[in-house]
This record gives sequence, C-alpha cells and structure tokens, in this order.
Amino acid sequence: MNQSYSTLFQVDQSPEEVFAAINNVRGWWSEDIEGTTDELGEFKYRYQDIHRCTIQVTELVPGNKVVWCVTDNYFNFVKDKSEWKDTDIVFDIAKKDGKTEVRFTHVGLVPAYECYAVCTDSWGIYINGSLRDLIAKGKGRPNQSEQIIDRHGLANA
Repeated sequence: MNQSYSTLFQVDQSPEEVFAAINNVRGWWSEDIEGTTDELGEFKYRYQDIHRCTIQVTELVPGNKVVWCVTDNYFNFVKDKSEWKDTDIVFDIAKKDGKTEVRFTHVGLVPAYECYAVCTDSWGIYINGSLRDLIAKGKGRPNQSEQIIDRHGLANA
C-alpha cells in the first residue's frame, strides 16, 4: 500500500492552464523562491528559519505532469532534519468528466515522518486552497516574504 500523501481536486480550466499555474510556484506556494520553476533545473524554497529545501524540476510534460525531486531539506521542528530529502513531488493532470483533475502526490512523505501531520496539513492548504484558487480564480495565496502567520505556532510572525 502506498502511504505517501496524496490529494486531488477538479477545476474547469484546461490542462494547459493548470500546468502553467503549477509551474508558477511563486503564485501559490511562496514568493521566497530562488531560481526558475517552469523549466528543468533547480529552485530553492525558504520559509523563515523553519523550512528550507532545494528542489530539482525533473519532469515537465505540458498539460500532463510535473515532477520535482527534493534534493536537500531542512526543518527546524523535527529531530531528523533531512525528512523530505530524496522524495518526489508529483502533479498529475488529466481530463476527467469534462473537467481537469489535478492529483498531487508527495512520494515518500509517509505517516512515519515526524513532520507528517504538519506537512500534510500545509500541503492541503497550499494545493487544495492556494493552487486551486490560482487556477480557478487567477490568484493564489502564497507565503509572502516573511509575513505569514503560522497557524501551527511554529513561527513568531
């Protein structure tokens, strides 16, 4: 059984529009992204001193799929600072019943991880909230540069 975290939603927009929104990482995840997110290569995510990661964009299939590999990761709130390292983040895009389905899977983010509850809750907000809003309404809710209040009490924003 695959215990990796996965969630999905459907929107009216085309697979091409969905693909473009996913690759606009600053539009739904964080404005604090270094590097290019819409081509093969590397980008870095940072949220205060709580979370940093380096992500390799390994696959881009327009209108169909986006795959990222987390090559380095740091959390300040777990014992194993390398949780997420060598995991894959996969966005599958498919036409279904006249809509576009987006399936997000963080392969390797499993319940055994100390960060699992916080991470899956956060991914749920970013994917089902911010990314979905970026696609459907044209505006997401990314972390703003050092101004987000963390509802888990992990930050003193």
